[in-house]
Amino acid sequence: MSVPGKLLVFTAPSGSGKTTVVRHILSLFPETSFSVSATTRAQRPHEVHGKDYYFLTPEIFQRWIKNGAFAEWEEVYPGQFYGTLKSEIKRLHEEGKHVIFDVDVKGAVSIKEKYPEECLTIFIKVPSIEELEHRLRSRGTDSEESLRKRLDKAQEELSYEPRFDTVLINDELPDTLRQAEAIVRNFLL
Repeated sequence: MSVPGKLLVFTAPSGSGKTTVVRHILSLFPETSFSVSATTRAQRPHEVHGKDYYFLTPEIFQRWIKNGAFAEWEEVYPGQFYGTLKSEIKRLHEEGKHVIFDVDVKGAVSIKEKYPEECLTIFIKVPSIEELEHRLRSRGTDSEESLRKRLDKAQEELSYEPRFDTVLINDELPDTLRQAEAIVRNFLL
């Protein structure tokens, strides 16, 4: 077992399989724990404060930004913020865990800049933008307008690829999961 304190940052365009990979890694590596993000978006009925997100008012979120409480944060939509609290990273390290993040590309870059020595950034992508569109359409959860926005955002996110330590192409899920395991195992040991 390795010394706690490492940061594994997973990022990907929506529909690339990032959440599936992160859940798989968390299930295999008991020395890791998931970083709960803070947000100003409305809490959904099934969500639990402190487990799914830390739900904050926009006023508190912005005050905490000014006070330097976040390792990274983004205003994803006007007035809707998401971010990683430094206190969350500290809490997990004090529990003896390595921290796993599931964040957008800008958040991943910010975490890497703040914690360059203890951080590994992993960019997950599908083989092509056409495949990404197919996967997003297969979900059946987005309107045509929402789908266009996701694909446009994905194009922008793909331009960040060279800024990450490792790129994982999610073509065949079993292969992707094995590769992710190897990447994480090598980094933690």
